Amino acid sequence: MDQIRVHGGRPLHGRLPISGAKNAALPLMAAGLLTAEPLRLTNVPRLADIASMTSLLRQHGVRIDRLDAVDGGGDTLTLSAGEIVSTVAPYDLVRKMRASVLVLGPLLARFGEATVSLPGGCAIGNRPVDLHLKGLAELGAEVEIENGYIKAIAPKAKGGIGGRLRGGRVAFPFVSVGATENLMMAAALADGETELVNAAREPEIVDLARLLTAMGAVIEGAGTDTVRIQGRESLSGAVHRVVSDRIETGTYAMAVGIAGGEVVLEGAEVGLIASVVDTLGDAGVRVEPVEGGLLVARGADPVTGVDVMTEPYPGFPTDLQAQFMALMTVARGASMITETIFENRFMHVPELSRMGANINVHHASAMVRGVPQLTGAPVMATDLRASVSLVLAGLAATGTTTISRVYHLDRGYDRLVDKLSACGAQIERVPTERAAAEE
Repeated sequence: MDQIRVHGGRPLHGRLPISGAKNAALPLMAAGLLTAEPLRLTNVPRLADIASMTSLLRQHGVRIDRLDAVDGGGDTLTLSAGEIVSTVAPYDLVRKMRASVLVLGPLLARFGEATVSLPGGCAIGNRPVDLHLKGLAELGAEVEIENGYIKAIAPKAKGGIGGRLRGGRVAFPFVSVGATENLMMAAALADGETELVNAAREPEIVDLARLLTAMGAVIEGAGTDTVRIQGRESLSGAVHRVVSDRIETGTYAMAVGIAGGEVVLEGAEVGLIASVVDTLGDAGVRVEPVEGGLLVARGADPVTGVDVMTEPYPGFPTDLQAQFMALMTVARGASMITETIFENRFMHVPELSRMGANINVHHASAMVRGVPQLTGAPVMATDLRASVSLVLAGLAATGTTTISRVYHLDRGYDRLVDKLSACGAQIERVPTERAAAEE
């Protein structure tokens, strides 16, 4: 199993390109099932999760052609779902990634039926698909779970012809990004208007709405807590650029905060991470828009402890909690970090503690008391965002930090080692064979 080794103590300088957002690209790819015409997506990151979604869509019969990135940009994918051969999403593919459940709404809406395995993914707590299923039921679907599979059927039209969903009102009891995305896609091919109340407001929702609109859907309110979708008989193909990754942006901004230096994050958009920019500013990290991206800088003084609480967008993202905790381990003073979105999302704490961090967890909150210096150590990644928090800690630590289970990083960070190396970090990926030989 590959490892990543970081030799800390070097500030970051230069320009670092921000990739397209994984969390936007996955539902955009699933939306390719809604039309028989080609859908072209540009600025697609090269990640393990993108490969998993590609494999899943191909087994449904979607033809996917990829044009590799040029000059560090994102790949271009052309998806053609004119000849779907199966409406079943099997366990062996779906178990690799929770976002696989996003094929449920498009398959059901276009073909009148779908059978999708209950999903897998990161072990960061219970993330049920109940809201997806209840929402589809509100649009008329008959839904049941049998032998680990979700089976959904759309009601037949008069005369028993076809199977189509019907518009309806879906009020989510709590905010769910995935359920909002699934219902938006399903509603785009439903009869009549669908209203989603207490919908997620994330930029990835807005990006999906832009694509569906380009395909012919009529959508109002994306980015607010109430979204209305006018269903269409059919949707067309489109060309769409994936929005930049706000989580990658925040991660590398925190990397500069913990290592020091000055870096331009190319392609980053300040409007996507306003709460993060404010929090970093309070901590002493300068983030400001420049032509083509964001400038992030931290001088010789250490950062200051700041309290944060994760919240649905536009609040502080749960997907940046682990990275921010790494930053706070070397802050002056203390910080309280409260996680309100997922349980079991403090699994990085024991690994950071191995590096000398002073962290005490009590239920959903962690008290982080900054220490003058972290020390390199062998550590193990437990999930995607936790793994990159260990990389950040390694940038600030004395000595060498060796991170195992880096396949988690491959799911969400495009060319991380190359990007950090280009900005002066002493970091390398050690292949499995070499790592085993050196042990």
